[in-house]
Amino acid sequence: MAEAQHTFQVDVVSAHESIYSGEARFVVLPGESGELGIYPRHTPLITRVKPGSVRIEKPDGAEEFVFIAGGILEVQPNRVTVLSDTAIRGKDLDERKASEARAEAEEALKNAKSEIDLARAQSELAVAVAEMAALRRYLRKK
Repeated sequence: MAEAQHTFQVDVVSAHESIYSGEARFVVLPGESGELGIYPRHTPLITRVKPGSVRIEKPDGAEEFVFIAGGILEVQPNRVTVLSDTAIRGKDLDERKASEARAEAEEALKNAKSEIDLARAQSELAVAVAEMAALRRYLRKK
């Protein structure tokens, strides 16, 4: 029972499926104002998160990486929930697809004809760049 006091439940959910559900000792993710580190018994919090990596340290010390394309974070003292339209396990990241998405976003940025087109292209580029950075971070940890 002592172990339960040093861990908390973490759920990372995309629009299509549960990406990660399990116990953790520590979670790091990209908050709107910078990197957030969450330990057990953290003060309750709801905030937006930016595209990037969620690093989950499991009770045995192993790490799980999940890429998120932004979303919402809810922190309760014994539970962390990350909701994102797009979430991809680190092992499932695809460098070729991420590079193609970045090239498409850069092309859309060049061809933007309105403020809405420009904002959409900038958002897509930010997600593609964050996905590539997450992939590099995941590959370095292997």
